[in-house]
Amino acid sequence: KAKNTWCRTATSSKSNITPERRKILVLVVGGFLILSSAILLWINRQERGQVCFKGSCFSVELARTAAEQARGLMFRKELGQGQGLLFVFNQEKELPFWMKNTLIPLDIVWIDQEQRGVFVEEMAQPCLHDPCPFIDPQAEARYVWEIPGGRVQTIGLEVGDQLELKY
Repeated sequence: KAKNTWCRTATSSKSNITPERRKILVLVVGGFLILSSAILLWINRQERGQVCFKGSCFSVELARTAAEQARGLMFRKELGQGQGLLFVFNQEKELPFWMKNTLIPLDIVWIDQEQRGVFVEEMAQPCLHDPCPFIDPQAEARYVWEIPGGRVQTIGLEVGDQLELKY
């Protein structure tokens, strides 16, 4: 008999929540959901751009800040064939790179302000232990583009080729 009483009470249409309290509750929960979604979008935001060469376009993450540039593609276990990372610097300068804590082979392309390739390092290998060697293009560049190893050969990119950067 006690079970029946509990069931009647739990399914009863009577509620202790007034319509005003219900509206407030709905507003608070809705506001929380909207705020949570906005925070997650902000945390996961990553500026994106595109690098194209002779009809082959790559979706690229942009590394503009010192922190983004220092992190690069470190600790990434994979990079899709049509993806990459574009480092964007404020001015042209010599930009030696290394593969410290990079887990996958990369092709690295240094690009000048006219968007021409000035140096290409194909199949740069991961470096997990110090000292990691630097790759020094000995040419000034404003951008450095990292893509999965072997893609430069696949698309036929060579030093002097014109690229199209959209960001």
